[in-house]
Amino acid sequence: MTTANTAFSAEASRALGGPDWLRARRLVAAAKLDGLALPSAAEEIWRYSRIGEFDLARYRPVPWERLGDPGEIRAPGGGPYALEAGVHSGLLVVHDGRVVRQELDPVLEAKGVRVCGLATCGADDEIQAILGSVAAESPDFFTVLHDAFLPGGALVWVPDGVVVEHPIVVIHWCGGDGEMTFPHTLVVAGASAEVTVLERFGSPNTDHVVDSVAEIVALDNSSVRYLSVQEHGPRTWHIGLQRAHVARDARLRAAAVALGGDYARLRSETLLLEAGAESEQVAVYFGDGNQMLDFRTLQDHAAPRTRSELLFKGAVEDTAKSVYSGLIRLREAAQKAEAYQTNRNLVLTEGAGAESIPNLEILANDVKCSHGSTVGPIDDDQRYYLESRGVAPDEAERLIVLGFFDDVFARLPAAALTGPLRRAVIDKIEHRKAAR
Repeated sequence: MTTANTAFSAEASRALGGPDWLRARRLVAAAKLDGLALPSAAEEIWRYSRIGEFDLARYRPVPWERLGDPGEIRAPGGGPYALEAGVHSGLLVVHDGRVVRQELDPVLEAKGVRVCGLATCGADDEIQAILGSVAAESPDFFTVLHDAFLPGGALVWVPDGVVVEHPIVVIHWCGGDGEMTFPHTLVVAGASAEVTVLERFGSPNTDHVVDSVAEIVALDNSSVRYLSVQEHGPRTWHIGLQRAHVARDARLRAAAVALGGDYARLRSETLLLEAGAESEQVAVYFGDGNQMLDFRTLQDHAAPRTRSELLFKGAVEDTAKSVYSGLIRLREAAQKAEAYQTNRNLVLTEGAGAESIPNLEILANDVKCSHGSTVGPIDDDQRYYLESRGVAPDEAERLIVLGFFDDVFARLPAAALTGPLRRAVIDKIEHRKAAR
């Protein structure tokens, strides 16, 4: 299948507005579309997915005229999502991929920090040189489509040596019925800079597709903490890429929480480019109803004395499904590297299911590396221990599930959000009990 006869043709991309540099960028990607086929479950990277259900012809991009002029402030200050994030240094509200509100502490602005919409501040040559360069190393059909219909996106730019004490919050709201949106976030931390970025995605109960890309660049000796939370409505599909480049002695802590959507797929990839680079990738996911939550991860070591650690934990109930497929790649240059990968899954009811496929690709001969995965029900001994001490069966299950996730919650780079996210997990557990 090609895109030639859909609303996502090269001609449709060419008709979009925006600054000249953005239109030119879109046209380069659009020229590739006609020769690309939609992926299928026959491809290993899409194995176990629901991609066979996807019909691009059912959707259209958001009309350009509805997005409004770049830079126009058309949204309030973030609502409950921003409040739950606690004290923050900056805020971007993104509607259907276009920034509609931006705020930044004036002290940080004076130091050169930039928190703004790419459609308005992306004309800078330095920004354009980085934009797309990280994602381009891991292309697929959806990243090309994303580039061909990109309306702008969010930029978080922290100059060398600047420490941003409180998080930068990026709130994405998407949701037109029968529409597809293309949020993009670019985070750049200069040498010895520090920043925390919290992204939250939400949508109403509409038939909608989100095709998102987040690029993270951590330059020498920088520290980036990044959290993505997906809380879409029950009919939204989300197909996302998060990819990071981590330079010499830099540190990345990347986390994901996936609770919403009908089908939600995330590729979380980290390239450790230079000696001393470190990354941590953690995730919490909980599927119920007919949801499918699909994760594909990559820990890619391209230099010596690098270190990565991954811990993904999920639970499924009702007829929900989850997929985890992860690869540790240790290239020939990655001598004395360390890499660890763990995936744990709870299957809470008959009819639910989880797939876990850890993989190793080791070309270096002086490394430390391990991977492991489990899929199974709640431990009967744990349940018996609590119930024998007077804890009701339903309460025992709730405590066990929350305890299962606690070590990941403790590692999320956003302490203020831990309480609300734990409550969201409890709501999922209680929803099934209420339906009995």
